Amino acid sequence: MKALVVTADDFGSALEVNEAVEIAYRDGILTAASLMVSAPAARDAVERARRLPELGVGLHLVLVDGRPTLPADRVPDLVDRNGRFRNDMAVVGLRIAMWPSVRKQLHAEIDAQFAAFAATGLPFDHVNAHKHFHLHPVIGRMVMETAALYAVTAIRAPIEPRSAATSGWLVSPFARLLALSAKRHGFITPDHVHGISHSGHMTGERIRQTIASMPDGLNEIYLHPAVRDDYAGHGPGYAHRAEFEGLIAEQSCASIETHAVRSGSFSSLLEGPH
Repeated sequence: MKALVVTADDFGSALEVNEAVEIAYRDGILTAASLMVSAPAARDAVERARRLPELGVGLHLVLVDGRPTLPADRVPDLVDRNGRFRNDMAVVGLRIAMWPSVRKQLHAEIDAQFAAFAATGLPFDHVNAHKHFHLHPVIGRMVMETAALYAVTAIRAPIEPRSAATSGWLVSPFARLLALSAKRHGFITPDHVHGISHSGHMTGERIRQTIASMPDGLNEIYLHPAVRDDYAGHGPGYAHRAEFEGLIAEQSCASIETHAVRSGSFSSLLEGPH
């Protein structure tokens, strides 16, 4: 059987994103959203999510390209002089691997973001990380340890089907290691994740092609929809509006039924066979 979760990342990053999530859930094929708990529009996102109880909301852990949940002086080795997380992921990743003091700060920040999500009262549908930073083995281990404390059952391991992959050769080995570790620890991961090669450009045509050709098992399509492209904090060159329009297009809605796909959040799909 083909099962599908359609996830909007960066929920809470801007009102334009939040509006797209709400509309795409109500009028389109979106079934889940990943919340940035300390982003500028996080409070608005939570309010919308409370009006949409069937929308599967999870934690979009931010450890790069954003602001920490803890005060900057609690995580000095993870932030720049402006109090924002550093963007040089390779350097940060090396520091995490080498220095116990950095790992301690990292653990505290991960704990804080999980706690902030729990404080919203929203059920935990899943967890993933901004820019897939949880593929770092240390981060992935800490995420799973903390997720277990909050009874989170699903975590994204971004493994794209070979037939669709045009990039991600560096990501794939780490994603497979994460998937193996997650399954050993009792977590559910999607069998196939779609959107890596075309991140920011999952247009309606690509969405429909993905649905038509997706393999059996648990699939996830992730996108970055917004009602406009030029909102504050938008992805450089991302077609946010086109992704949003693809989610609500009649053809996209029809494709779910045409190809006999069972769609929903991770929580709802895991309640029964997939």
